Amino acid sequence: MNGFLMQCKIELLRTVRNRRFIIASLMMPILFYYIFTNVVNNAPDTKAWQAQYMISMAAFSVIGSAFNVLGIRLVQEQSFGWTKQLRITPLPAGAYLTAKMIAQTFINALSVIVIFLAGFLINDVELSAWQWLSAGLWIILAAVPFLALGTIIGLMKKIDTAAAISSILYLCMSVLGGLWMPIEIFPKTLQKIGEWLPTYRFGHGAWNIAAGKAPDLQSMVVLAGYLLVFVVMSLYIRKRQEAI
Repeated sequence: MNGFLMQCKIELLRTVRNRRFIIASLMMPILFYYIFTNVVNNAPDTKAWQAQYMISMAAFSVIGSAFNVLGIRLVQEQSFGWTKQLRITPLPAGAYLTAKMIAQTFINALSVIVIFLAGFLINDVELSAWQWLSAGLWIILAAVPFLALGTIIGLMKKIDTAAAISSILYLCMSVLGGLWMPIEIFPKTLQKIGEWLPTYRFGHGAWNIAAGKAPDLQSMVVLAGYLLVFVVMSLYIRKRQEAI
């Protein structure tokens, strides 16, 4: 148990010290938030848009961390032989990946707090205590499917390939999922595609909370479905690689 807790602590510290995390998961979403709510802002209800876009950037930050920090770190450690070294230590099987997931969840909580604070300081976003807490918890808990997808990225053999694919997935899913701009401005076909992406359902649940509603059942079901698919894919690919 002590070994597992130490592994969690190590993973947490390594992530916080990672420049990729600071730039891609914190600085970039905050910069986008400022630009799209103060420099480029044509929304009829400015206050509502500022709150919604703060939610979007918090979700954008968490997804980016799952792809570009968790996923890429897994590839790096596999290529350096670190995962093989861990197999000869007393650390229980599966504890390594579990520790990473737990540490990433704490990092996601930190990202949410930082971006929510930025929303409050930059635009004086006003939400009730229930809305702040509920939206934050939704983003942290509903991010699990993206952590599972991050472990799939982490199974790739080459760092360059993983970095390219994770960046493409990150940007495409974020844009089409409505995290950068409302999907209502897209052509109908892209809107239909976007509505079924996990990024849209991830943001939609939190947007509902910011609007004073509860997360919709459809978003929960779609995210649960993606989680199941990503977990099965990750386990299958991992077993195939271990067999080889």
